[in-house]
Amino acid sequence: MTELILALDVTGKKEALAIAHECAPYLDAIKVGYPLILSAGLSITQELETEDLPLIADFKVADIPNTNRLIAEQVFDAGFSSIICHGFTGKDAVQACVDTASDYGGACFVVAEMSHPGATEFFFGGTAEKIAHLAIECGADGIIAPATRPDRVKVLRDIIGTRKILSPGVGAQGGDADEVAKLVDGIIVGRAIYEADTPGTAAGKFARIRSK
Repeated sequence: MTELILALDVTGKKEALAIAHECAPYLDAIKVGYPLILSAGLSITQELETEDLPLIADFKVADIPNTNRLIAEQVFDAGFSSIICHGFTGKDAVQACVDTASDYGGACFVVAEMSHPGATEFFFGGTAEKIAHLAIECGADGIIAPATRPDRVKVLRDIIGTRKILSPGVGAQGGDADEVAKLVDGIIVGRAIYEADTPGTAAGKFARIRSK
């Protein structure tokens, strides 16, 4: 089954909780990033936990090993089940996130390639492939790969095998849910759901991918 993950990138606490509640029946997880955490604080996880869905911390952690560890500890102490980190910082920095996630019984996903157009300026020429190999070496649970470029997802899948691929870029960025769902373990949808007139209805339509 391909999971449907909501990128809850709104900045209002009340709005975020309402959207999460409305969409929860159709979701497998909720991804929370800086926009919501900086406006509502880490404590919002306590209220989101009432939806009984795994929470993914999308902080794209990218610092030295000790700082990564400290960030990851805060993330898991707050109730998140997974953390996303960057891989370009090197093996020791990624390892700090992976090890901390393991200590908490959580998961760590490494960004191999991003979904926006500008990502191609740096994630090319073997860079994404190298990061995917690094994720395996560090024992990460999986990688982040772009729904906007399914051909790249296929390349990265050949590298990581059965480890999970979570794929952002569906909807507003142009990624096709049905096409990429065949290649990944979870698609990440944000604006196409939370900016809809009725987010629950939008989530329900995307939920078709859960049967693929």
